[in-house]
Formats: sequence, structure tokens, C-alpha cells
Amino acid sequence: MVSKATAVTDVILALALLALLFPSQEDKGCWGLNVAPGDLEKSPRSDPDPWEALHRHKRSWVWNQFFVLEEYTGNEPLYVGKLHSDVDKGDGKVKYVLTGEGATSIFTIDENTGDIHATKRLDREAQAYYTLQAQAVDRFTNVPVEPRSEFVVKVQDINDNEPKFVDGPYLAGVPEMSPLGTMVVQVAATDADDPTYGNSARVVYSVIHGQPYFSVEPKTGVIRTALPNMDRETRDQYVLVIQAKDMVGQMGGLSGTTSVTVMLTDVNDNPPRFTHKSYQYTVLESLPVQSVVARIKAADADIGSNAEMDYRIVDGDGPGLFNITTDENTQEGIIILLKPLDFETKSGFSLKIEATNRNIDSNFLSLGPFSDTAFVKVTVEDVNEPPIFSTPLSRMVVSEDAKVGTSIGRLSAHDPDNINGAIRYSIDRNTDLERFFNVDASSGIISTAKVLDREANSVHNLTILAMESQDPSQIGKGIALITVLDINDNAPVFAIDYETLLCENAIPGQVIQTISAVDRDEPPSGHRFFFSLAAPIAGNLNFTLRDNKDNTASILTKRGGFKRREQPVYRLPVLILDSGNPALSSTNTLSVRVCECDSDGVALSCGAVAYTATGLSTGALLAILGCIITLLVMVLLIVTMRRRRKEPLILDEERDIRENIVRYDDEGGGEEDTEAFDMVTLRNLNIIRDPNVRRDGGTCLYPSDGHGPSTHALMHSFAIVVLKKQSVSH
Repeated sequence: MVSKATAVTDVILALALLALLFPSQEDKGCWGLNVAPGDLEKSPRSDPDPWEALHRHKRSWVWNQFFVLEEYTGNEPLYVGKLHSDVDKGDGKVKYVLTGEGATSIFTIDENTGDIHATKRLDREAQAYYTLQAQAVDRFTNVPVEPRSEFVVKVQDINDNEPKFVDGPYLAGVPEMSPLGTMVVQVAATDADDPTYGNSARVVYSVIHGQPYFSVEPKTGVIRTALPNMDRETRDQYVLVIQAKDMVGQMGGLSGTTSVTVMLTDVNDNPPRFTHKSYQYTVLESLPVQSVVARIKAADADIGSNAEMDYRIVDGDGPGLFNITTDENTQEGIIILLKPLDFETKSGFSLKIEATNRNIDSNFLSLGPFSDTAFVKVTVEDVNEPPIFSTPLSRMVVSEDAKVGTSIGRLSAHDPDNINGAIRYSIDRNTDLERFFNVDASSGIISTAKVLDREANSVHNLTILAMESQDPSQIGKGIALITVLDINDNAPVFAIDYETLLCENAIPGQVIQTISAVDRDEPPSGHRFFFSLAAPIAGNLNFTLRDNKDNTASILTKRGGFKRREQPVYRLPVLILDSGNPALSSTNTLSVRVCECDSDGVALSCGAVAYTATGLSTGALLAILGCIITLLVMVLLIVTMRRRRKEPLILDEERDIRENIVRYDDEGGGEEDTEAFDMVTLRNLNIIRDPNVRRDGGTCLYPSDGHGPSTHALMHSFAIVVLKKQSVSH
């Protein structure tokens, strides 16, 4: 049956091809144009449009549309059709001319018969039709005997193009556990053949590879799941091969294929599960707070957000001692220590940990529960710990008048690993640089080592070190906060240095100054001061003091008529007494300067003595005097150095000596005796240096025992002469 059907199909195709190659007379292009005999001769040659001179009895271009089969592979040119004019009597006077698309290059015409052939293989997909112009002309005059007219040569399609997937290959995704028939993706193939002719461009789709998991709709190309509940954790990727075949999928049709990669996307269909029901961890009791005790993880076959989980401690001993958080990168539960561990108190803990999915999908609740629990046992190991003070901060007080060696308080520490272990105490001297305190190495009693001064330092913050006798590297630290209590050991003084001015025209009872006092002792604002004039001037006739009972006092005049010229300055000794126990006092001198004032009481000029005394202190005067002396010394040094650079005291041997003083004994004839001593000797340095040489060859000026003037004496004399010369020249 198959062979018979194939034979029938081949016969039908052959007949169709013959019909195209050899069209009937009705299909052939034929046209006729009847022209009356002699009309051409009647037409003047000079007429530019010979058609206007023609008398047409009948005008007829008659043809059907020409067809030519594409992809013709024969050896001979393919016959397309025939053009014929009724004017053509077959005597060779009419010539046929072909112009337009592909004329002469693709299509040729026999100018005598009008037969048209295609000389090249045509491709409908490249060009589906060609528009040509036909014309019949007089062979001898080239005058048209028929008007030019267009005709179309249509390229007949054959099934020579397979379907193509322009957008392939495809990548698609579908959630795992999807129900049967869930759409995955739609594929589409195109066929370049003529969709209006036959079934050459009619495509159907089928699955070549990928069954039984997926199917495709033959006409639309929609791919759907063919199995329900596909599990990503079992297999997460499928590669399909989809075929598109033309001719509606019939035998002989052309086909094309593409691949479709289908990824199963994850859904939260797997709960977290601990791989063990119990986990064991060991830590040292010295583990710092906020350190990681353990990392625990529940396995989840899902990925991404579907595998995110939260951990919590749902039960266990040691409440508040541990906490658990989630590492967002690894989804591990991190157990963190919140409080210090103590092996001596508790050496082990048991925690119940729960892991729960964050993003639970309500469609898969039946696969739950989406949580799991496990136990974590934490064992604490003992370490050699440093001594621990019973009180980390001890507050102590001591009076500032305490004698050296006075006990202040005691700090106590113990070894947590050995209750009876010996402890040695010391002070961290970085906290007691001046060594005011000592601590007994055995008892931990703190005592004073120096006299204390509250006004210098009222609080001492000492770090006490406690070391194990057997292991000095184990050091514990405690704080001793020692407050120094005040005693009344500072007398009150003037609050400021007062400058009191008194006008000559002051009246009796006038307040000229209000004074106050300060005391370095405590409390700064709780003192009570008492003011009075010292005994030597308590009964003076010039001034009096009034205690204002508010820690201030007023100085008043007893009389008027003060004269600056008579006494420019008055000095009042003021006695200030505090309220301490015992009470302390001091005498402070208040200087009052008498001034000449205007009518408003404004001082115009005051006593110079008082001004000097109050303006410059003794220290300032000494400083000024020292500066002046220093400047004078520097000036003298500069002058001396300049003189030395200008004329050195020791001259070179070559320098000419003009003046000198030489001691000698010579008896002669007085001023006119020029032979007694030759002045040339003074100009000869060698002679001067030789004390025994004399110009007249006489006896030596000095005894032969060598007790003449020394070289030092000569040079000294020489220097005197030089200095004298310089003084004269200046």
C-alpha cells in the first residue's frame, strides 16, 4: 500500500510539472493587433508619434500570467511563454523586444518568434515575481507596431526550505512539583516557502527527545509538562529536542529542530533536618563573653530563600547564658556566650535547639512540619584562673593628717582553683607614681607611705594586683578608691590682690573697699570668715573695719582731709579668721593710696610710692635688673671681640715695631748723646728678642746670670705700647 501511494504521488507531481512546462494554448501568452494594410505607408515618416497616424481596427494584447518553476536544474533554458502580435504575418518584418526586471540577464526573447526563456535558476524566496515590458517593432524602421505593455512572470514555489527556529535554542524554567499540563514555553518555526501555495509552509511540531516528561502542541508549539510532581532535588534540568516539519508533517516534508533546556526552579517542599539528634562541644571556662561556642546546621535540600531558616533555644539549663543566631551566608546556627563561664560553679550545659524554615509555602504544608530539633551539650573545661577579689571596687577614706604607716583598709582575693592557695598583693605603681601608699604582700592591708595633702590630690585610684604564689603569671586586679578627708590646715587669705584708692576729699564713714577671703580647705562654700584690723592699728584714727557677717568686710574712713603730699600710702594689716577646728587665721596687708580726685570722686593722680609698690613686684624688678646686666655683658663682649679682630695683641714677626718700652741702665751725655742707645734697636725684632745684644758692643744691659726681663715682660711692655698707640689714634 505504501509503494502504491508513493507511485500515485509521483505521477501527480510529474503531471503538474508538465503542465507548467508546456502550458496549453489558453495559458500561453498570445496577443494580436490588427492594422489595416497600407496604414503604415500613409503615415508620414516625419510624424513624431506614428501611433497617432494609425487607424486601429483592433488592438489586442492577449496573454495569461506567466509562471516559471523555481530551482529548475535542467541543461536547457526553461521555457516561460510566447508573445505574439496579430500584426506579425510571419514574414519577418516584426521584431519582439523585451525590457524590464531581469531582461537579457535572466529572461531572453526570440525576436522572431516571441518565445521567452529563463536562462538562470530562479529562487522564489529571493524574488517571487518579475515585471517585464513587451513591445513589437518594425524590424527595419524600429517603429513600434504595438504599444508597450507590462506583464508579470511569477516564480512558482516548490518545497525547498525547511522550517527554522529563529529564536532557538531555548532556555525555560518551570517550578518543580508543577501539575500535569503546566505550560513551560512556546517555540515557533518559520518556513521561507510560499504559505499561499500548497502545504510547503504549513508546519507541525513534535518532541524528538524529552518524553515522557514534556509534550508539545503540534500546531502552536506550546511545551507543557507531561508528568506531575517532578522533583528538582532528584533532577533539576531537562534538554528537549523539538522538531518542526512542513507539508503538515507528511512524508517528504522538510524539517528543522531546536533544543529547549528546561530548568526546574525550586519551591519550599523540603523541611530542615538535623543530621544528628545530639551534638557535643567542649569550651574552656576562660572563653570570653560574645565568643562563639559552637556552630550547628540543619540540612535543607532546597536552595535560596527556600532554604533560609531561623534557630532558637527552646529549652535547656543556664538561661540567659547562651544565645543563638543565624549565619545568613551559611545558614548555620551560631551559639554565642553571653555570660562568663565558671567551671567551679557548673561544668556542663544542655540546650535544645530548633531550626524552622522562614518562607513556608502553604501549597506544601502536607510535606511538613518545616522545623526540626536537636540537643547541644556544652562541656566546660577548667583552666588555671587568676585570683579573684571579693569586691572588685573597694572604697576607703583617710584623713589628710594621717601619719605615715596608718592602715586605711584591706582588699581580699582568693584563688578560684584552690581555695587555700596563697595570694600575694602589690600595687600597680602606674596608679601610684608618687608612692603615697603601700600594701602588705600577705594580708592586703593598705597603709600610707607619705604625708597626704588633700588640696594636692583628694582622690587616689589604686590598682591592686593579686598573684598566685605558685604561679605568678596569674594576676588578678582590684581597685581601691581612696578619698582623702580634709582637715583645717589652710588659713584664709584675701580672695584677690586689692588696689584701694582713697580720694583726698573723702568724708568720714565712707566705704573705700569691700574685701572677701578664700580658704583651700573644704567645704569651698561652707566656710565662715571673721575680719578685723590687726592689733597694732586697731585703734588708729584713719580707718576702721566693719565685718558684714557674710564673709565680706568693709573698710571705712574715720576722718576726712587726707593729703597725698603728707602721706601717699597707708598700709592696713587685716586679720582673717576661719571657723575651722582648730581655727586658723592670717594677716593680710591692704595698701590704700591717697589720690587727687575730681568732684565726682574719680582719681586723677595718686602717690608714686604706692604706685611703684603695687605696680611692680620684687620678682619683676629682679628680672628687669637681670636683663639689664645681661645686655651690658653682651655689649662688652662684642666691643672686646671687635678690638681683638682689629689689632691682635701678638704681632707677626714681619710687623714693623714703631714704639716700645724697654727698661735699661745707661749713662751718657744726656739728650744729645745719641750714641748711648740706638733707636734702630727698637725697629729690629731680633735684637729686641735677644736681651744680651747691644749695638755698641758694650757690656750686657743685664747681668750675665740671666736675670734680665723675661719674654713675658717684654711682650707685656709691647702690648702696652700698642694699646697706647690705638688710644692715641682714636
